[in-house]
Formats: sequence, structure tokens, C-alpha cells
Amino acid sequence: MNDKFYLLEEEKQLKIINAAMEVFGKNEYKKASTDLIAAKAGISKGLLFYYFHNKKELYMFIYNYLIEIMKEQVADKKFLELTDFFELLEYAATGKVWILDKNPYIMDFTMRAFYSEKECVSDDLKSVNTKQEEIMYQTYFGHIETYKFKDGIDPFKVFKMLRWMGDGYIHDIQMSGRGFNINELLKEFNEWMDMMKRLVYKEEYQI
Repeated sequence: MNDKFYLLEEEKQLKIINAAMEVFGKNEYKKASTDLIAAKAGISKGLLFYYFHNKKELYMFIYNYLIEIMKEQVADKKFLELTDFFELLEYAATGKVWILDKNPYIMDFTMRAFYSEKECVSDDLKSVNTKQEEIMYQTYFGHIETYKFKDGIDPFKVFKMLRWMGDGYIHDIQMSGRGFNINELLKEFNEWMDMMKRLVYKEEYQI
């Protein structure tokens, strides 16, 4: 990416970012039009490619930008003070739902990107997601109260199992053709956490 993008006024940067999120969120990667992105951003296509050398570079910039936004918005002071594994997960999930509900383009883009398959960006996205999952866990769950877990239980594996359950839920929604409701997912996720807590926490910490 051309560093001159960062020299633009914040308002102009956000216009380009929001235009890209909207177009990529509504279309498969290969069908997302850079002409339309440029038009919605109020710039020429040539200028768009001056800031971002190609379509893939723009896409990955938007994806990484949203990861950082999520981190900044969710990992606030209260988040960093929580030490219970499940309280931390619930707080993070609720924070993400609030952000996604208030920003429909973020919702569309992240859902399509996270479950991207057989597109030229798919492998890059999977690589970023794998690294981010490990970094996020080490950064934000490194201080949890592990003594609450039953002997032999690995908290990171519990974390991954809950993510896989979320993946499966979203996959079922996509396959059925039903509309996606982020609040329904949050309700389901909280129920899964309650069940998982009973399975992995020592009895005295299951309240």
C-alpha cells in the first residue's frame, strides 16, 4: 500500500474504507467492482490504485483494519480487568455484536471474508485468522483464572471449540438460506458457554 493514503484527511480515508467494505460485503471477491468502490468513495479508479496497488491489497487492508478496530473497541478497561474465562468471552462477544449491529457494512464484510472459500484471498485470510486467534488468546486470555478448570482441561482448546461451534452455526444458516441474525447467534453462544462451563469448570466455580 502507498503510505500516501495515510496522509489523506481521516474523512477521506473513511470514505474509501467504507466504500470498499460495502462493495466487498455485498459481493463475492471476484464480482466486487473496483469501479464501484471508487465511485462510492468519490475518487477515480486510478487514484484508488495509486493508494492500493491492486484489488487484493485493498481487500486485505480493509480486513486487517477491521481486526484492529475490533480489538480497540472490545478490549477496553473492563475487558482487561476480567479474569474469569467465560465472563471474558461473554463480554467480548457482546461488544462485537454491538459493533456489528451498529455497522451493517462491517457485518456483511466480516461474515463474507471469514468464510471465504476458493477465492484468491481465501488462503491469505485463513493465514491471518490463524495467527490472530493465537495472538489474541495469548494477549487477552493470558491472565485468566486457570485454577477454575478441571484437571487436564486446556482453556485454549475450550476457546477453539466454542469458535468451531460458532462456525458450524453460521454455516448452517448459510446453507439453509435463512437470514443471519447476530442477536440470535449471541443467544446461542451464551447457551453454549453455559453448557461448556458445566463441563470444564470445577463444581465450586460453576455458579
